[in-house]
Amino acid sequence: MKKALASMVHRIPITKARINLGQVVRRAHINKEYFILEKDGIPVAGLMAADELEDYLELRDPGIREQIRRSTEEYREGKGRPAQDLLSEVAAKRTPKAKRGQSA
Repeated sequence: MKKALASMVHRIPITKARINLGQVVRRAHINKEYFILEKDGIPVAGLMAADELEDYLELRDPGIREQIRRSTEEYREGKGRPAQDLLSEVAAKRTPKAKRGQSA
């Protein structure tokens, strides 16, 4: 049985992070661990996986937040549809285009 990975937050001195940078980055990327880097016991920076940082930055974008709000509202109003229906529709639209590109 596979053990569930829980996100962990570690506080480490920035000098220790520098010495072990490869290992710290690997743990952040693979294990989704977070690191708070401290200088003289004071938190100065954080380290997290790049994909999580990108998600975080997107959520700070007011345009993205508005899209999420509208989508949530539409879903609550029952305007959503099963993902399989959407995927089937996308697949059906792609098939004719692929056939047009083939030469006889």
